[in-house]
Amino acid sequence: MEFTSLIKQQNILPIIGTPTALTAVMAQKAGAKAIYLSGGVLAANQYGLPDLGLTSLDNVLIEVNRITDVCDLPLLVDIDTGWGGLLGTTRAVKKLIKAGASGLHIEDQIDIKRCGHRPNKQLVNIKAMQDRIKACVDGKTDENFMIMARTDSFASEGLQGAIDRAHAYIEAGADSIFAEAFTSLDDYQTFTQNCSVPVLANMTEFGKTPCFTQDQLAHAGVKMALYPVTLARMMNNAAQTAIETILQKGTQESIIPYMQTRQTLYEVLNYYDYETKIDHYMDEQ
Repeated sequence: MEFTSLIKQQNILPIIGTPTALTAVMAQKAGAKAIYLSGGVLAANQYGLPDLGLTSLDNVLIEVNRITDVCDLPLLVDIDTGWGGLLGTTRAVKKLIKAGASGLHIEDQIDIKRCGHRPNKQLVNIKAMQDRIKACVDGKTDENFMIMARTDSFASEGLQGAIDRAHAYIEAGADSIFAEAFTSLDDYQTFTQNCSVPVLANMTEFGKTPCFTQDQLAHAGVKMALYPVTLARMMNNAAQTAIETILQKGTQESIIPYMQTRQTLYEVLNYYDYETKIDHYMDEQ
């Protein structure tokens, strides 16, 4: 199901950031309706790099293909500032659709971008961002593919500046708006009341935005709640604990109760179905 239909059906749509193909499958089996590939998570987990626009379209496509090969949930993809100028952005949209993504978000920071919850972000002017959005629209080969415009303007231009930019981005063809680093529910409510398309709130941890509940966000008119880094943070913290335990204690025994079991992994992967097929092939020989 495409994003537009999902958003209409849900009071608010939670979108789970899935760092790997396995976590995408886990999310689907747990009942998630939509998933997300974060540029920052991809840079950190797959390439050991900070979220400063250091990865490429090809890097992202590798992960998109891995996820869509095993999971058919709608996938929203972070494309930073669009890669390679306007023609490159149009090409990126075509490639993402071909790889099975269901939507993207593109932001209004300059090409030398920063994490959305860090200081000293710099923005392109409204016309330049409109051109980015138009380039995305030009690349659409699927009318249901969602073009989401992210604005980082709240930090430097305030709420009215963010509203003005949202109006201009919608005029350029944005299907939805990613309102980055808002700090209060009142701000979200005023923003959504002045926005004619669905609005996404970024519920990343340790940032400018408190961890509002989905009910609170829905009451403020927000239609999508994004959890971009939650799984990655949990995974990475667990990995750090495991590394330190092995090095300090000389055994992993004390942390075995916290591990995903072999049985659970096999159930997620439908391992036994594969094994049954192998046995069937061998019986035929």
